[in-house]
Amino acid sequence: MPILDDKVISEVKKILGSMVKPVTLKLFTQPFECGFCKETHNLLDELVTASEKLSLEVQQFDQDKDEVQKYGIDKIPAIAILGEKDYGIRFYGIPSGYEFSSFLNAILMVSTGIVKLTEDTKAFLNKLQNPVHIQVFVTPTCPYCPPAVMLAHRLAYYSD
Repeated sequence: MPILDDKVISEVKKILGSMVKPVTLKLFTQPFECGFCKETHNLLDELVTASEKLSLEVQQFDQDKDEVQKYGIDKIPAIAILGEKDYGIRFYGIPSGYEFSSFLNAILMVSTGIVKLTEDTKAFLNKLQNPVHIQVFVTPTCPYCPPAVMLAHRLAYYSD
């Protein structure tokens, strides 16, 4: 049974129609002892059909230790959104509910390179000397969480 119905897939195709460069979704999963791994994999399988510029790679968390370490994955399911490089954008858990919009927004940002930040914010980020690890904890039913998630993604995209 599909997770995304025809109406949602149609809307997603419209949204992802503005993709410019390819984006890879790297899913870290495992077949046992993982809440929502199967559902997340199914969701991403459906999502990548919405654009030829979107692809999915699946890594086994319990087996692909080099990839797990390379991408800093410490829990599953995890999705790394990758473009021309790894911008450090990660989703842990299933990107559902209100967070589905944050997820699509991150895909578009990585594909188009369009990042909406003020000049003051960019100047601040340019002055950073040490790495900063930002985590945003959300619930799929919180309408206030997506703006915080999208801001964190913009910061990650802009600043190494």
